[in-house]
Amino acid sequence: MVADADRACYPVLGEAMELTRLPLYVGTPEPASISRDRSHATSAGGDLSPEEVVVAYHERTKHHFHRYAASLGYLDWATQPDPFRRYSGADLVRLPLPKPGRPLPYWQLYALGDVPSELLSLESISLFFRYALSLTAWKRIHETTWSLRANPSSGNLHPTEGYAVLPAIGRLGDAPAVYHYAPKEHALERRAILDAKTWSELCAPFPEGSFLVGLSSVHWREAWKYGERAFRYCQHDAGHALASLRIAAAALGWSLVLLDGISHSDIASLFGLSRRDDYGTAEREEPELLALVTPGLPSTAPRLLNGLTVGSIGAQWCGRANTLSLEHSALWPVIDEVAQATRRTENASITEDFSGFPTQAELFGIPVRHGLLTAEKAILGRRSAVAMDGSTTISQEAFFRMLARLMPTEGVRSMPWDATPWRPRVHLGLFVHRVEGVPPGLYALARDPGRLAALKEVMRREFRWQRLPACPLGLPLYLLQEGDCRALAATVSCGQDIAGDGAFSLGMIADYMDSLTTHGAPFYRNLLWEAGMVGQVLYLEAEAAGVRSTGIGCYFDDPVHEAFGITSREWQSFYHFTVGSPVDDPRLTTLPAYNFEEER
Repeated sequence: MVADADRACYPVLGEAMELTRLPLYVGTPEPASISRDRSHATSAGGDLSPEEVVVAYHERTKHHFHRYAASLGYLDWATQPDPFRRYSGADLVRLPLPKPGRPLPYWQLYALGDVPSELLSLESISLFFRYALSLTAWKRIHETTWSLRANPSSGNLHPTEGYAVLPAIGRLGDAPAVYHYAPKEHALERRAILDAKTWSELCAPFPEGSFLVGLSSVHWREAWKYGERAFRYCQHDAGHALASLRIAAAALGWSLVLLDGISHSDIASLFGLSRRDDYGTAEREEPELLALVTPGLPSTAPRLLNGLTVGSIGAQWCGRANTLSLEHSALWPVIDEVAQATRRTENASITEDFSGFPTQAELFGIPVRHGLLTAEKAILGRRSAVAMDGSTTISQEAFFRMLARLMPTEGVRSMPWDATPWRPRVHLGLFVHRVEGVPPGLYALARDPGRLAALKEVMRREFRWQRLPACPLGLPLYLLQEGDCRALAATVSCGQDIAGDGAFSLGMIADYMDSLTTHGAPFYRNLLWEAGMVGQVLYLEAEAAGVRSTGIGCYFDDPVHEAFGITSREWQSFYHFTVGSPVDDPRLTTLPAYNFEEER
């Protein structure tokens, strides 16, 4: 699976690839095949704890050399789901299209406090959603047309839906309301009207000028193509979107923090997702997360709504959800099981200490305050490469900067990591191919310096763990083993050449079992969100470096672990990524996302 790309998830491996100069995985891969045995697609059953359900799901949805995770095995075009949810009967408020050409430099997104805070208005809300969740282009080949969005998606299937609870805003509405964002129209659908007292009580804990945004997932959109593994991809996409929301807020001088203590049932109630009559036979949405947007620097406001929800006080609701597929090709009960096991009940927010993390100066030296790339160009021009040229070398400086952007910082945490309250649980195992001044080979990046010793403990004893002379002082990047790892990178990424043809690729290795033990089964989603956030930052950083990147969801889980010497279930690979120079398809035509001229 390649993010945003419409390509098959199941490339067939031929003869075993020879892993020259870096023989970390020994053995002959069996030809790839897709199991059609439906007997294994039964529920986990039994009296399993939520954590045991998560572990069982993660194991059964691994890809192996001899079989892939269960899916239909082909694309049933007759049941392809509609990528656009709409609510018939809800008022549609079109947002004014921002004029292109905003001069805000890309680097300034990360300079907290440098961007003046915009007033809350129809124009600023429009720009927020434009940068976060809107369409960025239409692509056409022959008679087929499809859209791309600011938030990337596995297979370009877009299971993620966006919602907001906004105060009365001139030309949007004269009362506080709950809205659904419609990306095709760049508009807000008014799902519920709140009275002033309700709004005041709901937002009492938060600073003046705040509002709420939330995300949900339509599992069927991913399951249509990817079967049981779809839950993983939905969570990746929620993480992409969470980072995209935070970055959009930064472009307006706003902050965004995850309200991690809110239960899934409260999120569902708040956005009307639990209203059965509004969905009927239409595909339901799974509540994912709720975030608070505030003006200015990061908020120190309480992260709980004190149990108050719109559903519990009776808002005026309107709108009925559209049906996305007339019928479903297959049902995947294991997705419902892991969704149920990972739903949060109301609990205390996570609070963790970020001392010991590097400072901005230790990561970047002199602050990065140069570059011609604008934030608008990086955000709206982001694309997923479907192929890499296999020859382009990127600079050492660009490589280090990309990795430095993935690190939270001590004190005022770096953006977008200031949106999440937990220390990083996702670390990187890198396959470096062509980076100027950096020897090819395997590397590790410990995104939490405090977990470096734990990483060393679970990986191969013979690894060197050597620092590079030019590496920034605060960047915990280590050379493990030198050698040509292009074939290895492609092999463990389901035989996809793109993983070996880029300048580098990586696997995101999560501190998995300890996370479940510490925070419970719902944190499984958090781990996948974190992986998606890492991917979103890499997408934009690749644009800043003049190259492209691509998320890879199809990888052979356990062979990835073996490549790094991980034999324990304690650590697991959660997502793959590749960065390099793209090969464009000349058959494709790019069309604008919206007709700006029509709006002027």
